Amino acid sequence: MDLDAIVKFLNLKVFCGFDRLQTEVLNGYTGDLLSDVMANSKEGDLWITRQVHQNIIAVASLKEHAGIVLVQGAEPAQETLAKAMEENIPVMGTDLSGFEIVGKMYNLIRAKKGPGAAES
Repeated sequence: MDLDAIVKFLNLKVFCGFDRLQTEVLNGYTGDLLSDVMANSKEGDLWITRQVHQNIIAVASLKEHAGIVLVQGAEPAQETLAKAMEENIPVMGTDLSGFEIVGKMYNLIRAKKGPGAAES
C-alpha cells in the first residue's frame, strides 16, 4: 500500500515529502526511543512517534523508512523539516494518539495484504 492511500484514509497532515507519497509502505513501527527504532524497525516501515527533533530524520534515513507520522498534534521543529526535505523523508502528523493511529494503520495494511498474510 502506498503512502498516499494511507495519508488519505487516515486523514494525515503532510508537512513535507509530497513528492514521495507513492512510496510503498510495507509495515509500521511505533517507538520514541531512537536506539529501539534503530535496532528493531525495518526498511519500508512507516514510523509512528511523538518525537519532533531532527534526529528522527537521521534514523528514518538510516533505516530507509517510508516516512514518519507524528502523533497527538505534534509538529516538527523547523530544523527537523529542513533536514527531512534534505533527506527526502516524508513527515506527516495526526491529532490522534499513537494507540489510535497504530490500530487504524494496522487494520488498513492487514486488510490490503489480505487474510492469512504473513507477519513481517
